[in-house]
Amino acid sequence: MSVRALWIISHEKGENVSIRFTRRFATVEHRAKILAGSSYRSVPEDNTVLQLLLTELGLSDSDKSYVALRDDCLHRQRLPALELRVDGPGKGFLWPVLVISHGPLTLACLPLVDVPAEPRPPLASLLSVSQGFTLLAGLQTFLLGSGGKPDSEGLASRLAMLPSVLLQVCPLGTPLDVPLLGAPATPTVPTPAGNQKQPAWKTGLHRGRAVVNVALIETVRSMQYGNRSRQDLWDVYGTVTCKCEVEGVLPNVTVTLTLPPNGSPLQDILVHPCVTSLDSSILTASSVDNCDGSAFSGPYKFPFSPPLEPFRLCSYTSQVPVPPILGSYQLREEENQLRVSVTLKLHESVKNSFEYCEAHLPFFNRVQMGVVDVKVSAGQLDVSKEKNLLVWGLGQKFPKCREVTMEGKISFSGPTPGPTDPLCTELTSYIKLYFKVPDMTLSGCCVDQHSVQVYSSAKPRIVTSRELQSKEYFIWNSTGTAPVASGQMML
Repeated sequence: MSVRALWIISHEKGENVSIRFTRRFATVEHRAKILAGSSYRSVPEDNTVLQLLLTELGLSDSDKSYVALRDDCLHRQRLPALELRVDGPGKGFLWPVLVISHGPLTLACLPLVDVPAEPRPPLASLLSVSQGFTLLAGLQTFLLGSGGKPDSEGLASRLAMLPSVLLQVCPLGTPLDVPLLGAPATPTVPTPAGNQKQPAWKTGLHRGRAVVNVALIETVRSMQYGNRSRQDLWDVYGTVTCKCEVEGVLPNVTVTLTLPPNGSPLQDILVHPCVTSLDSSILTASSVDNCDGSAFSGPYKFPFSPPLEPFRLCSYTSQVPVPPILGSYQLREEENQLRVSVTLKLHESVKNSFEYCEAHLPFFNRVQMGVVDVKVSAGQLDVSKEKNLLVWGLGQKFPKCREVTMEGKISFSGPTPGPTDPLCTELTSYIKLYFKVPDMTLSGCCVDQHSVQVYSSAKPRIVTSRELQSKEYFIWNSTGTAPVASGQMML
């Protein structure tokens, strides 16, 4: 595996976003040009790459509510392997640009892909993608340390050391601790930890009580319209992260994901390169293809030799029959007032125990709020007249009936204009839900504490957890227009 280019971007609060370090490898770029032939796309200047990355990650033009390249409904962001559209001479696409972010830094690299770009190969089949993430994760640990929040002087000194570090661990763009593409047939994953050469950027080994921590987080998104002419959309994206803290040589570990008997098979599964073996049928289920019911439905076993730092073991998507919270939102104009009517219903399959649950109702392109005469059947309503925002705090539980309502009128008679949004004009308005449900997943997927196998004499303590959280969960006003995505929502 080789890398065409590497970028390290700093975006600390109060400072301008900038590239703190960049490195291009001319010999790798020459190989990329030969392999790609007529479809070759050169890597643009650093400033161009920076703007493309910031736009794709949603970090640019924060003062603009809508940027077509970033916010268009047809745009599908596929983190952490991005596709950057390059305009001008030699225009085309850079793919796959691998990105990981933590704290004040974003690290990105463009690995060399040695297979034809069209038709585009699956990410899971590309060794360069897996090893590129390993390189970025190692550099991230080197720069930020185990705590993840170094002081500015410490970060500056490590950035100054980076050129010499790369000369040792990644000469001519080829990392030394991963198998070369032209090497004899070997597994396409790192060797077991007992024989693994520790890269120069890795920190020291763990000292203390042995612990293996496995966390499963599912994120649900939804676009609900309350209108038969528009199809409601929702999707579920899950990640399993692991952290193994064992003194001495890290042991081999097996984590098993299980589904309930009636659960839908997991799809679009991607695994970390440290996974040593995997049933090929696990990787075949895709959300793009129509599921015929014969897909592998578990249990999903992931044997691996863990790296020293916390890492994402795997990610997946899941098709669920209904969203966790169904909503209805109606907004009508009546004599210089808005009549608001909201109903939220918690689905019976969802655990009625939240860490938090809030509904935000923003009102754009109007003068400031005046009189707010709104009643809620449960929870607490906070009014921010300066922001033209209602925040409905539902607390930790829905009522026993699992349904809450909001009714009332709002007048807008303030002396100054409120927030603006080019999309939300007239009656185009939405509710955005924020919630987290501990000890639950929407797909029913879980990691049984007793199914985690650790092949070590240390007998580490096993800690497992799971949770469901919302992201981009919208309920649109059914009496107004609303943006409609043509196709499946993508995380």
